[in-house]
Amino acid sequence: MIDKLEMFIALAQERHFGRAAEACGITQPSLSSAIRQLEDQLGVQLVYRGARFQGLTPEGQRVLDWARRIAGDVRTMKDEMRAVHRGLSGLLRLGVIPTALPMVAELTAPFLTRHPNVRVTILSRTSGEILTGIESLELDAGITYLDNEPLGRVAQVPLFVEYYRFLCTNTSPLAGQAQVRWAEIAAEPLCLLTGDMQNRRIVNGLLADAGLKVAPSVESNSSIALIAHVRSGHWASVVPRSLAEMFEGHGLRAIPIVEPEAEHSVGLITARRDPQTPVLAALIDEAVRYGARHAG
Repeated sequence: MIDKLEMFIALAQERHFGRAAEACGITQPSLSSAIRQLEDQLGVQLVYRGARFQGLTPEGQRVLDWARRIAGDVRTMKDEMRAVHRGLSGLLRLGVIPTALPMVAELTAPFLTRHPNVRVTILSRTSGEILTGIESLELDAGITYLDNEPLGRVAQVPLFVEYYRFLCTNTSPLAGQAQVRWAEIAAEPLCLLTGDMQNRRIVNGLLADAGLKVAPSVESNSSIALIAHVRSGHWASVVPRSLAEMFEGHGLRAIPIVEPEAEHSVGLITARRDPQTPVLAALIDEAVRYGARHAG
């Protein structure tokens, strides 16, 4: 039944029989047959069928929740048995919000030094995509905000506190100031992250608290694109301190933003499971060490 549950999860993710079959490495008739067998075993209809996939039935949605839990537990068992014989190995899929990408190597480098047989894939994702990816088993863990929007039932390890900087060129009218207020930067030509990014929602909220609203002429879901536009000399931006420090001194100024000097906690999240897979347990241990070094 485990194989059939994995196929059912793939169908729910792809929402297309052909793509789901391809993801599972089987033919479409084999996938369709496996889903029907699963329905027969459970005694319920899981999928609305027509000329194409039309969605999951209410029973299918409930079975999907169970399937994800069962598949996750099976993967944990397999990883644990593999670790017993060969040490930690396998692939770790880590979703990271764009603003945390500058620090991610500080976590993954010591982790991979301790566990050289593990491979890590780092994917830039929004906070919402990280939660969805962990729930659907497409991601093993994520680095995201912990204290700004609801996270649901996930395990959390705080990593660092994010502060904000006004990033501008040395020729900006505000470049000579030791600090700037949110009210001051609203009048500047800004390029900011897109609205689906939690960082942008944080910035919008801070500006709104100051009674301000901005309509940036440039938006991007890439922090690098923002930096490129700031370096052109025509825009400024609001970025996390860790990102600003990577580019400060190369014709750019990173100025603390006050009134208020806002801060938000960023951390590692994983599905709440006991026990965790050996690889995830090792990553959590590394995150705890990282958080202890950066506390305060």
